[in-house]
Amino acid sequence: MSLSGRVAFVTGASQGIGRGCALKLATTGAAVAVAARNQEKLNELVHEITAAGGKAAAFALDVTDEEQVKSAIKAAIAQFGKIDILVNNAGITRDQLVLRMKRADWDAVLQTNLTSAYLCIQQVTSSMLKQRWGRIINIASVFGQMGQAGQANYSASKAGLIGLTMAIARELGSRNITCNAVAPGFIETAMTETLGDEFKQTAAKQIPLGRVGSPGDVAGAVAFLASDDASYITGHVLNVNGGMLMG
Repeated sequence: MSLSGRVAFVTGASQGIGRGCALKLATTGAAVAVAARNQEKLNELVHEITAAGGKAAAFALDVTDEEQVKSAIKAAIAQFGKIDILVNNAGITRDQLVLRMKRADWDAVLQTNLTSAYLCIQQVTSSMLKQRWGRIINIASVFGQMGQAGQANYSASKAGLIGLTMAIARELGSRNITCNAVAPGFIETAMTETLGDEFKQTAAKQIPLGRVGSPGDVAGAVAFLASDDASYITGHVLNVNGGMLMG
């Protein structure tokens, strides 16, 4: 499964799943444009990729800012010549019961997790249409499929990503551009490390495989969907949840 000659743009790449995806795509041969707000962490990631013989460049980016999205993707295309693969991974949580949830926390999560994906897709589509080849991969969540108390905003944003995935798959399929989603379950990241060990142990017991996932588990699925091996898969939601949700 080689991505040699391909160029990927990964949002939320400074840590967690996004970082894991960038590393995996680089090891399979893709040049990677890594984007996030934390320039220092991005620089460290680029150094790690280039030190291993890969190609990467960092682009500081707030995905909720349309002008920054346009500028970053334009700069990435200027540097690498094109974008073949887009991984919409940037995401945040602002958890609260719906009765107490502030409008600002609803808006922030929807803008970061869902609207940003629309903005990025809009900006990379021209490049993909020109070459009649593209892979768009949206990082959704098991909670966008089954809901989660205290995460009405997060669950809604991830369910929205799944709907967006299917719509884009229908719009762009005739141009050899696929659009799929990966729906992780409980993954060990900075977002989940604040949860107590007792909570994690309880969660693991509810997962048939008996363990929480790693960013690498998700990255492997993303690399597959980005490859030619997945050329006849589009509009699909690939569950990476250890069996937490089936069917």
